[in-house]
Amino acid sequence: MNERQTLQKNVDAKQSRKLDARQQGDRSAWFGLGMFGLVGWSIAIPTLLGIALGIWIDERWPSRFSWTLMLLIGGVGIGCLNAWWWINRENEDE
Repeated sequence: MNERQTLQKNVDAKQSRKLDARQQGDRSAWFGLGMFGLVGWSIAIPTLLGIALGIWIDERWPSRFSWTLMLLIGGVGIGCLNAWWWINRENEDE
């Protein structure tokens, strides 16, 4: 590859990056904090709901198995899937 082709390739790459940045808009630190909060709440809410349901079941129907612990783990799992879905959705929009 000669110097002219190398220069043209570099210019094209820079132009492409600039156009992508313009289309994407201005993503500030607030966007990152918002996404961080969204991921946190998408995990926290199912976890807390699982704990609440588990406590309610354990009080109503005592057994040797802890429904609170099982539903806590289930809530964390569902929350992680939910967070993964939100992050994938944001990445597809880019």
